[in-house]
Amino acid sequence: MRKHLSTAVAGGAAALALVALAAAPAAAGTADSQFDVVFPGDKPQTTYYVQNTATLSGNLTGKSVMSWQIIDDQVVDNSKRFTSFKITTRIEERLTKTGEDHVYTSKTCDLTKLVNDNYSWFQVEPANTCVAPSAVYDGELWWSTDATIVYDIEGDGKGAITQELLGSPLIHG
Repeated sequence: MRKHLSTAVAGGAAALALVALAAAPAAAGTADSQFDVVFPGDKPQTTYYVQNTATLSGNLTGKSVMSWQIIDDQVVDNSKRFTSFKITTRIEERLTKTGEDHVYTSKTCDLTKLVNDNYSWFQVEPANTCVAPSAVYDGELWWSTDATIVYDIEGDGKGAITQELLGSPLIHG
């Protein structure tokens, strides 16, 4: 009798563990954006890439990973390219699939020194990754990660430029 009871308890515990795993689904959505920056003078034109990812594993996390490369390898002018280069990563929620986004958490990361010191960068490291504080996940809402870059090109006289990026696909359920 003891053997049957312990087997039944073990089987029940395993079933509960499976139910708990099914109740907390892991999901992720990623969107890629890119844009070119043309600098004044002989500074090299550069393409910037951003990958926005929303990941659900208990809580929802949102991150933006930056990378970039010069378009023409002939660098004539290696002076400072930006007076400012900042990315703001946001975790956004909405009440319905087609509803309006509301910022849940956000973080602004200053990448000015990194982009000025490196003509190209394709590593995934904390230095080029901006992570918004995680969100307590509510499956009734629709969630995504989005980002905006605001940069000011050295010597162009135009001031700050805002670059809107593609948000991750929505996570729901």
